[in-house]
Amino acid sequence: MGACNLAGRDLLKLLDYTPEEIDYLVDLAADYKQKKQQHIPVDTLRGRNVALIFEKTSTRTRCSFEVAAHDLGMGTTYLDPTGSQIGKKESIADTARVLASMFDGIEYRGFGQEIVEELAKYSKVPVWNGLTNEFHPTQMLADLLTIREVFGSEKGICLSYFGDARYNTGNSLMVLGAKTGMHVTLCSAAKYFPDPKLVEVCRTIAAETGGSITLTEDPDEGARNADVFYTDVWVSMGEPDEVWQERIHDLTPYRVTMDLMNKGSDRAVFMHCLPAFHDLGTGIGQKIHDKYGLNEMEVTDEVFESTKSVVFQEAENRMHTIKAVMAATLGA
Repeated sequence: MGACNLAGRDLLKLLDYTPEEIDYLVDLAADYKQKKQQHIPVDTLRGRNVALIFEKTSTRTRCSFEVAAHDLGMGTTYLDPTGSQIGKKESIADTARVLASMFDGIEYRGFGQEIVEELAKYSKVPVWNGLTNEFHPTQMLADLLTIREVFGSEKGICLSYFGDARYNTGNSLMVLGAKTGMHVTLCSAAKYFPDPKLVEVCRTIAAETGGSITLTEDPDEGARNADVFYTDVWVSMGEPDEVWQERIHDLTPYRVTMDLMNKGSDRAVFMHCLPAFHDLGTGIGQKIHDKYGLNEMEVTDEVFESTKSVVFQEAENRMHTIKAVMAATLGA
């Protein structure tokens, strides 16, 4: 594991990190994961405290930050959508300065990227992006650790994402692929392609790392030679229910099925950042079934529950990589 000094750094988006720094964080996460499995304590940050701001709630992100912080010896304060006045009765700048005077680090999960960027601007302690509309860097580190565990290395891996590629997951997978030399294909209807400016930025980076970025509307082309099939929910948190009909119409051709995965490489695996609508076991899933007659949405249950699926390994890795981020940026 190469040495990198990341003490005092924010994690707002992976575009801000070099390939070497990303490599260091994932190596550190792998080391923490091994220690966790061996019950070796890593509580080197005893006496520190972190604030967790969640304008968008989450199971994996909250649990990952809380368990990781506790493993490192830190205390946590969780601020849900009703527990903070950020941007409402108190400005983002003032919130950052208040929290930074009490905590050693601040996590933010919510809406526009500009919010977490402004928090970081006015905070004297590290700020970590737990998800914004535009980027999801902690998920990408977990995905990279998972890919390394499955394939041994990410170099030359072909990852194909199917679905709405305009927001945090599609954007971040492009950045991850560009930074690490993977070949990333985003497969969707053209109206769901990401910002062309970001595509060009990623292609420029990929040209230096040996990776590539491809956009296609053809699911068969997207599946060809794919080692990783990746998808996400069709409607993000905070979007109105009215968009479901349009998304179902536009994105059903990009559902990940076993027939689609069989068009990929022989070693292909399935990944999803979760939660997933692969059956009727959720309130939203049942609601969509009652209204539109669908039993599954972005991925079939056959794929999700198959031996090709590594989604729960991927979910666990959120905690290990978040632990690495906090430890590295807090100087553990």
